[in-house]
Amino acid sequence: MHEYASSPSLATRFRGFLPVVVDVETGGFNPQTDALLEFAAVLLRMDETGRLHREETHACHITPFPGARLDPAALSFTGIDPHHPFREALPEREALTQIFGPVRRALRAHNCTRAILVGHNPSFDLAFLNAAITRSGVKRNPFHPFSTFDTATLGGLVYGQTVLARAAQAAGIAWDTREAHSAIYDAEHTAELFCRIVNRWQDLLELHAPPLMEGDEVPL
Repeated sequence: MHEYASSPSLATRFRGFLPVVVDVETGGFNPQTDALLEFAAVLLRMDETGRLHREETHACHITPFPGARLDPAALSFTGIDPHHPFREALPEREALTQIFGPVRRALRAHNCTRAILVGHNPSFDLAFLNAAITRSGVKRNPFHPFSTFDTATLGGLVYGQTVLARAAQAAGIAWDTREAHSAIYDAEHTAELFCRIVNRWQDLLELHAPPLMEGDEVPL
C-alpha cells in the first residue's frame, strides 16, 4: 500500500476538496442506458512550493452491466472491444470499490473532506460515475455529487484551447493521437494539464507578490 505524505497545504488549497482527475470511456452518451467500459483516476500531490504533480493512477476495465447498450459508433471511436478475452474487466461494483479505496486513503492522508472530480468536460464523466454508483449500490462515494473542475474551461482561459489535445500541446505536453481515447491516457494528460494550469497561477502569484519587509510573517 502506498503511504501518502501529509500535505496540509493541499487540504487548504481547494477549500478542503481533494482534486482527483478522472476519465471514463463508455459505450455511448447516455449514462442510464450505455455501458461504462473504462474508469481511470489520477491522484495528485503538492510539493513544498505549492506546485501540483501527478502521484498515482488507478484504473479498471469494466464489464458492461446487464442490458447495457453498446453503440457501435462509440466503440469504433474508442477502439474498445468490450468482449475481448484479455481485457480482465471487473463488474461495476468491484471496479468502483477498487478505485475508491485509494481515493479515500488520500482524503484521510491529506486531511480533505471530499474528492472533487477534475475532468475535461467533466459533466460527462460525473454522470456516468454517478449512474454506476447508483446501479451497483456502492456506499460512501468519496466524490462530490455535482461539483467539478473543468480543464476545458481552464484550458480555454489560459491557453485559448478547449480541445484536450490542443490544450495539452499548448501547455507543452506531448500528445499521441494513437494512444488517445483510453481512460488512462486521457486521465493522465488531463492531470498534467490541470497541474500546469494551477502551477502557472502559482507562478503568477509569486511573481506579483509584494516583497517581504522585516518583521513580516511568511504566508503558509
